[in-house]
Amino acid sequence: MARVLVVDDDPTVREVVVQYLRAADHDVVEAGDGETALELHDGGLLDLVVLDLMLPGIDGIEVCRRLREQGDVPVIMLTALGEETDRVVGLEVGADDYVTKPFSPRELTLRVDSVLRRVAAPLAPRRLEDGDLVVDEAGHAAYRRGEPLALTGREFDLLRFLLAHPGTAYSRDQLLEQVWGWSFGDQSTVTVHVRRLREKVEDDPTRPVRLQTVWGVGYRWEAAS
Repeated sequence: MARVLVVDDDPTVREVVVQYLRAADHDVVEAGDGETALELHDGGLLDLVVLDLMLPGIDGIEVCRRLREQGDVPVIMLTALGEETDRVVGLEVGADDYVTKPFSPRELTLRVDSVLRRVAAPLAPRRLEDGDLVVDEAGHAAYRRGEPLALTGREFDLLRFLLAHPGTAYSRDQLLEQVWGWSFGDQSTVTVHVRRLREKVEDDPTRPVRLQTVWGVGYRWEAAS
């Protein structure tokens, strides 16, 4: 049983989401604003946060940013239909996933379960190395030139997958399925995470050497010679 915090200022939305998550055997707490959400996060252990973007007072973007500063609890963000900029910003501040309103409560529950499975999945004790870059799967940590990289859960998963499959070009759809576990989704999710990962593993992110774009296909990891 996972402890999930649902944050939304619409009591009707909260009620429906809470009902579905509890039916899926999750321990659910709720908040109607960002300040209460942060207080609940400080007050106890959470396994995941479902976070609405539009909140009174402290908005969802700022709440997500503060959650990331305090730890690595997974965050699924709720965004308005058609607000691509908001989705991108949410991913940039560390959200692991997002669901667009109006949404299916069943789909949201499946997304919650998917993220929780990814976080809880046992990792094989492998150590992937590529030049000055090291990924320690067992420790769920990555290092460059001996210094730890500050990666979100999805960024770590993407880096681990690419290092394990160098030289192979993957489309955004393929990466969504292999890394995110989605059979469908917004390809901009991959684009944002690739850009953020390049900022952390490339000497010059504007001229990537490792995480290369394959025009008309997607992305390919080039191993160090």
